[in-house]
Amino acid sequence: MTSPTTDRREGSLEAPRRHPLDWKSAEFRDEAALFAELERVYDICHGCRRCFNLCHAFPTLFDLIDESDSMELDGVSRTDYWKVVDHCYLCDMCFMTKCPYVPPHEWNVDFPHLMLRAKAVKHRREGAGLRNRTLSSTDAVGTLAAKPVMAPLVNAANASKPARVALETVFGVHRDARLPPYASRTLRSRLRSRRTSHADAVPTPETRGRVALFAGCYANYNEPDVGEDIVLVFEHNGIPVTMAARERCCGMPKLELGDLDAVSQAREVNVRELARLVDDGWDLVAPIPSCVLMFKQELPLLFPDDPEVEKVRAAFFDPFEYLALRHRAGRLNTDFRTGLGRVAYHAACHQRVQNIGLKTRDVLALVPDTEVTVIERCSGHDGTYAVKKEFHEVATKIARPVARKVTESNPDYYTSDCIMAAHHIGNTLGDGSVPVAPMSLLRRAYGI
Repeated sequence: MTSPTTDRREGSLEAPRRHPLDWKSAEFRDEAALFAELERVYDICHGCRRCFNLCHAFPTLFDLIDESDSMELDGVSRTDYWKVVDHCYLCDMCFMTKCPYVPPHEWNVDFPHLMLRAKAVKHRREGAGLRNRTLSSTDAVGTLAAKPVMAPLVNAANASKPARVALETVFGVHRDARLPPYASRTLRSRLRSRRTSHADAVPTPETRGRVALFAGCYANYNEPDVGEDIVLVFEHNGIPVTMAARERCCGMPKLELGDLDAVSQAREVNVRELARLVDDGWDLVAPIPSCVLMFKQELPLLFPDDPEVEKVRAAFFDPFEYLALRHRAGRLNTDFRTGLGRVAYHAACHQRVQNIGLKTRDVLALVPDTEVTVIERCSGHDGTYAVKKEFHEVATKIARPVARKVTESNPDYYTSDCIMAAHHIGNTLGDGSVPVAPMSLLRRAYGI
């Protein structure tokens, strides 16, 4: 084995560079070629081990090696390679913050996208199974569950201990995992009456001053207040808000399964609608960082030759990034009425890897009598990872250091860019406390 630690070549000082994914090629789907690349990258990771504390994928790999007869990768069964793949939830933090061998380094290590390739090969060969298909079919489940009649029944079942035991036994969803509630009125139905003219929009050098909100499945079906608060805060700042005529799930849950054909199908609907809005003069935002990342990074890498994908990418913003840009141009309303006290802010992985900085912290810190403590560590949630029977305890273990930092900061509020991650942190705290979304905090500070 050639060890990165003994080879003594330094990692590149250039910014990490992502290569497009040729996911339709025969080589991408070839299992022999995949295992050759897994062996190459696993061996590099074994010699480096900088990512041992990021998630459970790397400890799984290192334990497999250390417990083998040779204590090298050649002692690990290739069947066990999949155990590493199963624990990767594509948070991207190894690529963005830890690995010194990412492109443009000659070793060209992109661990998350190698895991995505492995998931795609496995999905093509085996499919996803009923549980994973259901958990990732957020539009279908949400359409059924988020109805005035169904939502109370589903929520009651999810809160029932006997029902949760049965769900774990039959479906593999851990009995102690927090399952999101379903709203009886979706965000899109609430906001239909809020479509506004962009006649009064005030542009800045980096924003057009009018925004189309991509609701996303979670804000649409589970916590519409998260999306409504974005609208209220933006309109309070003179930013008109509209929505696309229709949308589908951004595709991130299917991406995490390796179902790239489903990702492509969602993109055909979403990108067409969003590109039309961009052409009409709208910028784009979404409440959930994973949705933003999907349009800003993953779709452009999957479809690098699609001009509409690039158009959407260039117009997409994290909501607090947008407000920070408006503030830089002197267009943010800073007439806050209420301080927020101590805020424990968890910076979600899919927000951090957008490389925009801690814009949520920066904007919340503008509120008088507010102290923001930043926690930059993975929560272990990943949409579906933390709810699965075989992964929940690991996800909770990953979340414990975050929960401990929340407790140590003694906050008046704790929050995260990803409200699902915040709820997982709350579930790990186990004290009955409830997080508040960052934009909801900003709305409280404005007193609107």
